[in-house]
Amino acid sequence: MSTPEPFLPDGAAHPGGGAAPGGAVDGVLFDVDDTLVDTRGAFSLAIDAVCAVYLPHLPVERYGEVLALWRSDPHGWYRAYTRGELTFDGQRMLRANELQETFGGAVLAEDGYAGWRSVFWGTFEEGWRAHDDAAPVLKRLAAAGVRVGALSNAAVALQTDKLSRSGLSEVPMLVGVDTLGFGKPDPRVFVEACARLGTDPARTVYVGDELDVDARAAAAAGLTGVWIDRPGTRRGGPAEEDPEAARAAGVHVVASLDEVGDLVLDGR
Repeated sequence: MSTPEPFLPDGAAHPGGGAAPGGAVDGVLFDVDDTLVDTRGAFSLAIDAVCAVYLPHLPVERYGEVLALWRSDPHGWYRAYTRGELTFDGQRMLRANELQETFGGAVLAEDGYAGWRSVFWGTFEEGWRAHDDAAPVLKRLAAAGVRVGALSNAAVALQTDKLSRSGLSEVPMLVGVDTLGFGKPDPRVFVEACARLGTDPARTVYVGDELDVDARAAAAAGLTGVWIDRPGTRRGGPAEEDPEAARAAGVHVVASLDEVGDLVLDGR
């Protein structure tokens, strides 16, 4: 595990580049999927379920390849959804059919996709679990009087339900892709989340598992960006995932949420 770099007082230059926020941090905004909630684990269960039904010829030992393709989303269809260019089911049907075509399954028409969605979604919901380090860091931040909230590129109702089922109902879901009609990396969603949290962006930290749309976008919006780069959980695909480039751009890179607590609270 990497050693966290502390925030420096009074806007001093950070050793990784950029500047740390001056004084104390008033608020921490979290991404939900693969930051607070182990969505990768839930996706793994859901992909196993749809493979068994819709790719019955595929050996079980290849299910990991299907999961990797799903998570990497090489055509960026989920990101097109966050820009308002596709509907939620529109992007998901495209991605489902990419799996079918890549691994030798039948292409899904609307009725076929409805069945696929039922198998996938039911299993996915049942698999929602918080990461082991989520509750402890939330408790530490609350005890120190630091405000917390969630900002996600999924819909508010979905993420509120996900947080609740994962035992994290104390985290208010502040901004989703449906709040303003678009999502990250647009700086307006970060500013809106800070407004709802009641904190100045310059005194707010944002933590997410995607370097470009989470940490770097947060930094561009005036927040302190933190990339949680959990070992073995990168999505791959076209997303930027270079820790050294991140640090050079002033982004803090951590391997766990425990390190986020250290970053925020060590200077207090």
